Amino acid sequence: MEKNNSVSICMAVYNGEKYIQGQLISILDQLDEGDEVIIVNDFSKDNTVDIIKSFQHPQIKIFENEKNMGHVKSFEKAIALSQNEFIFLSDQDDLWMPSKIKFFKDYLDKNNVQLVSSSFICFDNDYNINNDKIYKLDRNTSDKYFENIIRIFLGNIPYFGCAMAFRRDFLKVILPFPDYIEAHDLWIGMASNIIKSNLHIEENSILHRIHNANATTSKRSIIKKINSRYIFLKSYIELNKRKKNI
Repeated sequence: MEKNNSVSICMAVYNGEKYIQGQLISILDQLDEGDEVIIVNDFSKDNTVDIIKSFQHPQIKIFENEKNMGHVKSFEKAIALSQNEFIFLSDQDDLWMPSKIKFFKDYLDKNNVQLVSSSFICFDNDYNINNDKIYKLDRNTSDKYFENIIRIFLGNIPYFGCAMAFRRDFLKVILPFPDYIEAHDLWIGMASNIIKSNLHIEENSILHRIHNANATTSKRSIIKKINSRYIFLKSYIELNKRKKNI
C-alpha cells in the first residue's frame, strides 16, 4: 500500500450511548479528507450504534461483532481494518483536545519513531479535573527504553491507548495481539521500547474520563498481580521475537 499522510481513528464501543456523541464531535471536527473513523461495536445492548449512525458522516465506518469479544480484541479488529498511514486509538467516552490530530501528525512527521504517546488530563462524571503528574510523560525519558519497560512492569508509566498514535509499519510488530494480554496499550508501549522507536510528548492530548467503577491496581488480588507479572514476561519474550519484523 502506498503511504499517505491520512489518519485512521480506531475505536471500540460497548454500551457507550451516554458519552459517544460528545467524543465523536471532538474527533470529527479535526478530520481532513482521506481520514477515517473505524468503529467496532462490541455487541452493545443500548443505542450506541443508532447515535453513531445519526451523524451520517461519510468518514465513519461501523463494524459489528457477532458476540462480545472484549475491548482488546475489538481494538485489534479496528486496527486491522484501518487503511491509513497514521493510526490513532480512541476510547468511546473521552474528549479530544482541539488540535490533537495535528500535533500528533507533526511529531510523527518530524521524528523517526513508530509510536508517539502523550500526557493527558483526567476528569470524572461530575467534570472535576485531575491534572496530576501521574498522567504526565517526560520527553527526556523517550529513549530510556529499559527504564520504560521496567516502569511498565511496576505499573507506574501512563501508557494509555487513547493517548497514542503510531505508524502503519508498527503493525508488523504489534499485530496480532496475543490472546493472553490484558492491556493492549501496555503491549503497544512495550513494543515501541523493545524496538527502540518511542517518543513521549508532554502536551495533553485528551480529557480522559474516569468512572466511579474503575478498578485500581491496589484493589487487585495477589493472584491477579502474579498473573499480570507472568503476562508481562510472556509479552516481553514474544515482542523480542517479533522485533525483527520491522
